[in-house]
Amino acid sequence: MPRYLSLIRIDEQNTPAEGPSPELMERMGALLEEVTKAGVMLDTAGLTPTSEGTRVTWSGGKLSYTDGPFTESKEVIGGYAIMQCKDKAEALEWTKRFLQIHEDFWTVTAEVREIAEG
Repeated sequence: MPRYLSLIRIDEQNTPAEGPSPELMERMGALLEEVTKAGVMLDTAGLTPTSEGTRVTWSGGKLSYTDGPFTESKEVIGGYAIMQCKDKAEALEWTKRFLQIHEDFWTVTAEVREIAEG
């Protein structure tokens, strides 16, 4: 079965300062339990803020390093999920369900891509 990567993009400047609400975390926990029991979820995690990250760039035959935060980025990767699904439609369905558990004030985008094998 193919594997899919769901990249979760957030506007880091407009997320609640206190983080996700307890209710959101409860809904997320229930969904993650369901997707794991269904044998779909292989790995998932949130990421630390860009202020704690470093970008490594290869250009002109040289490496450069830029420490976060990356102020030029409005939308950043806030987390990911690796799922094994029968097809892209199933991966999109699980991703849709993940997005819909968020409160209305969140702006969350997911990019779903099949992982190239071999």
